[in-house]
Amino acid sequence: MKIITGQNERLGPWFYSLQEMGEWSEGAGQLIGLEDDSGELVSVVLYSDYNSVNINMHISAIPGKRWLIREYLWYCFHYPFVELNCKRITGVVPASNLPARKFDENLGFTLEATLKDAHPDGDLLLYVMRREDCRWLHLKEKLNGQKQSASST
Repeated sequence: MKIITGQNERLGPWFYSLQEMGEWSEGAGQLIGLEDDSGELVSVVLYSDYNSVNINMHISAIPGKRWLIREYLWYCFHYPFVELNCKRITGVVPASNLPARKFDENLGFTLEATLKDAHPDGDLLLYVMRREDCRWLHLKEKLNGQKQSASST
């Protein structure tokens, strides 16, 4: 597995086609991708609407593919919280999309607001992850610590 950055022209159209969001246009956001060992993209995260304290995060992945690996999760949260110094990440999910809601909640996002009738299927839910609540930021340190202790025994 390989994390991909700096390839918006490749990642953007893939993300938009999987989400059925129309056409990708340069400047719509920043993207981080993950490709498998054959070079096939399996997941892309789109960050949009950055305002120096908040950024929106949208995740897309091929169903059934293995992509939820620790290094990728670490970098997907390191980028907004450390590199951009955001205080929070916002995720917008249709209330009708139960798998996406469960996924966000399992990542540690908490429900902040409900936008009534803001989606063709009903309500939109605003989820938030605050930097101080993000358990993924210290994942790389934990992984490195495990590797060091395993090699020293």
